[in-house]
Amino acid sequence: MNIDHIGIVTKSLEKGIKLWTGTFGYSQKTNPVTNTRQKVKVVFLEKKGSIDIKLLEPVDDSSSVYRFALKGGGLHHLCFKCDSLDSKLVELKDEGFRVLAGPEPGEAFDNENIAFIYATQGLNMELIDTDKRVGCLF
Repeated sequence: MNIDHIGIVTKSLEKGIKLWTGTFGYSQKTNPVTNTRQKVKVVFLEKKGSIDIKLLEPVDDSSSVYRFALKGGGLHHLCFKCDSLDSKLVELKDEGFRVLAGPEPGEAFDNENIAFIYATQGLNMELIDTDKRVGCLF
């Protein structure tokens, strides 16, 4: 598995995009997409020679990241790309990892399946097996 992107919770996509493009030199890779299952709006940012960033903004107070965003947000997850999501989930479950969500269609990934798991050391992980992104700007 390789790290595909880092998920960062923010109160505002607009402010998050401004920070990451202005301060860190990233460019917006996609238009914002609303994930109705996770109740977040997401946007991908990229920078040549660096890892992609996915910003997550809660859509309302029922979002699982709402309270985290109120506290200022921050690192939410590392996303790993694998060859087969289903096979990797079985392997990780056998190793004692806990599945938090999925597999289920990820709207930001053109409805390809995604999953979230909880690893040791307080790490939330997203798993994907696709390169697709909805709303790419180029």
